[in-house]
Amino acid sequence: MKLKVLFRDDQSAVKTGRSLKRAIKKAAQRTLVEEGFGGNSELSVTFTDDDGIRVLNREYREKDAPTDVLSFPMYSMKDGDVPEKGEDVVLGDVVLSLERVAAQANEIGHSFLREASFLTVHSVLHLLGYDHETSAEDEEKMFARQREIMKGIKVK
Repeated sequence: MKLKVLFRDDQSAVKTGRSLKRAIKKAAQRTLVEEGFGGNSELSVTFTDDDGIRVLNREYREKDAPTDVLSFPMYSMKDGDVPEKGEDVVLGDVVLSLERVAAQANEIGHSFLREASFLTVHSVLHLLGYDHETSAEDEEKMFARQREIMKGIKVK
């Protein structure tokens, strides 16, 4: 399985670098492996700030507030719109507010890279059809998967 991650940095609030990009790619790969997603795939990751993600959140979710991460899947896998076997797959887009990542890491008491990894796992699960907002059962299922996947990601 090969994963190509395309990064775009649309913010200046938080310095980005190779360690952040490696952590995000590792978290995305681990999620795909744990979910049995074996084909070659591509993922777009955009770094933004609170203002940038607020605009997207308002436009696409009708929520006029910043959030930590948004996911824009290319397939509706939960509804059966899935890629064909052996097909290279463009999974979709992940948008991370690095301001939120930094604030949440500080609030929770762990590293910036750990929070970015966690939010990447969360977002990739959304791209694969998980949705914690549909029911309490779906929420528990998704959050349990997040915890399990994060156990295999060695970042503090």
